[in-house]
Amino acid sequence: MSGSVLAALALRCAALLFVAGLLPSWPSPALAQASAPVIRLSVAVIPPTVIEQHGKLTGFTIDVWNAVAARLKVKTQYEVAPNPSTLNDCLQTGQCDLAMPQFITWERDQIFDFSTPVLTAGQRIMVRDTGDRTAMSPLLALLRLLGSTTTLIWLLTGLLLILIPAHIAWFLDRGREDGAISSKKYFPGIFQAVYWAATTLLTQAEVAPRQWLARLTALLLMFVGIVFVAFYTAQLTSDLTVQQIKGAINGPDDLPGRQVATITGTISVGYLHDHGARVQEYQRPSEMYAALVSGKADALVFAGPVLLYYANHEGKGRVKVVGPEINRSDIAFVYPVNSPLRRKVDSALLELQENGTYDAIYKRWFGE
Repeated sequence: MSGSVLAALALRCAALLFVAGLLPSWPSPALAQASAPVIRLSVAVIPPTVIEQHGKLTGFTIDVWNAVAARLKVKTQYEVAPNPSTLNDCLQTGQCDLAMPQFITWERDQIFDFSTPVLTAGQRIMVRDTGDRTAMSPLLALLRLLGSTTTLIWLLTGLLLILIPAHIAWFLDRGREDGAISSKKYFPGIFQAVYWAATTLLTQAEVAPRQWLARLTALLLMFVGIVFVAFYTAQLTSDLTVQQIKGAINGPDDLPGRQVATITGTISVGYLHDHGARVQEYQRPSEMYAALVSGKADALVFAGPVLLYYANHEGKGRVKVVGPEINRSDIAFVYPVNSPLRRKVDSALLELQENGTYDAIYKRWFGE
């Protein structure tokens, strides 16, 4: 065997040995997938950001994170929080690596780090949709007011203010031809006394009594009449105004003094307290919506995209979103301080925005 043949055989054997040595270091696709890092993401079911259907999670947040996870080549373990107020608890205990996007606030920024924003939105106001498209007619409003309990109470009060002085005047001044009550008999004398007392209470006595104590009664009745008419007019005006605007919440200026529902632990709670609303806090969005629809709450305040989604889906025809956005700010993923994931996730998010993936996800859930 020639030297050249031996050299060729030696090279071939060396190549085989080299390849055989490398083969164990080449993982199979299944092995590579099994060894992919696992990221634990804390989420709460808040449609449309996170929706649970038949035991599976979907929604805007899920779609965005799945696209990020694909670029980072990581697997995801979703930790579903029982309610939004407990979303970040696992970050402090180390039981999760990051939490779903939330509003960036000064208080949260003191405890956690945030990703680059994935959404910008504000709080919105939702009210029941009663179907009323026109204001109540003045005639109908007047009829309702005249038939109200308030009017009945004032009429009974006025009746007492007439009957008591009328009997005093009849007893003291009856039978005087030039007086207010010419008849000595109870009938028709009392009718003359009632007429005199009514005109004295509401306007001014046409004829003054002759007896001095009856005259004192007339002066006192005229003074009471001035106060009575003034208070009654003010009450009617107030009730008519309330009747016209009852249930009409059209913006933030209408919230003070109203029963307003929201989710506990969210930035809406502080806003409502600062603006004089009577806050009703609930653990879950479903409880918040039920309070509004059932009439337990006059309105609710929460993240705009969430309320708009509900108004166009489950709540369509029953609720409506009114007024402008309140406290518009950025929404971002939440990390523990100095998390090594932050730069990697931010890079993936920027890539999604540059290549159009983010825009496609946004349009899928929120439209244009």
